[in-house]
Amino acid sequence: MMAMCQETARTRSGGAGGGAKRQKSGSAPSPRRGSQGGGGGEGGAAAGGGAGAAGGPSVVVGPDGKARCPWSTTYKGAGAAEYIAYHDEEWCRPERDERALFELLVLEGAQAGLSWATILAKRPAYRAAFKNFDPAAVAAMGEGELEALLEPGSGIVRHRGKVLSAVSNAKCFLEIQRRHGSFSDWLWQFVPGGAPMVNAWTDMAQMPTHTRESEALSAALKKEGFKFVGPVTCYSYMQGAGLVNDHLVGCFCREGL
Repeated sequence: MMAMCQETARTRSGGAGGGAKRQKSGSAPSPRRGSQGGGGGEGGAAAGGGAGAAGGPSVVVGPDGKARCPWSTTYKGAGAAEYIAYHDEEWCRPERDERALFELLVLEGAQAGLSWATILAKRPAYRAAFKNFDPAAVAAMGEGELEALLEPGSGIVRHRGKVLSAVSNAKCFLEIQRRHGSFSDWLWQFVPGGAPMVNAWTDMAQMPTHTRESEALSAALKKEGFKFVGPVTCYSYMQGAGLVNDHLVGCFCREGL
């Protein structure tokens, strides 16, 4: 999940540029940020952190001396090694691998209403439960297998709708592959030029919860039959898959993606 690509000229700064409609929602912040509401987290300043131009938390310098986006170190569930590694090695890094994109789609849907830390901690169990996220294998899962995942001890979020949606979404995923050659090619058309949209936020308050690009992706996915793919979830998906680079200015991960 660490494919690299060059930064494009399409850069937004301060939350206004690039022609993308920035949308905020106090009740449903971008889940990946671990903020209150959609992410289920709690914010707060940390050592080395500060406030950006809009008054929200800016980058936080960790014990290793590296400046990071504050959601990775200061929110509920943050600070764990796998959480920081996700920020450093996966988040906003352009992803084009089919299986990785399907995995992220399932996990984002499972995360709805919960914290990302919860889902990330359960990722090994999800990989075991859903055939290492092979879309064809997931699409072929039977009723007995799915019912077993709803039992205590499965290690995943035991929400019937979310579990069943993994199978139905796998079938939709395969259909897009059949018609378009790859899900990746279809997905990346939702950003201009098929390249990452590079933002220049200086604090978390500037970051949108959804954009017209995520709204377009959500509408297209729903038309294809996907579930748990609202505009906020889709923006989080776009962050996770690197269609947008939302690392704050000053974060050591921002450059070179």
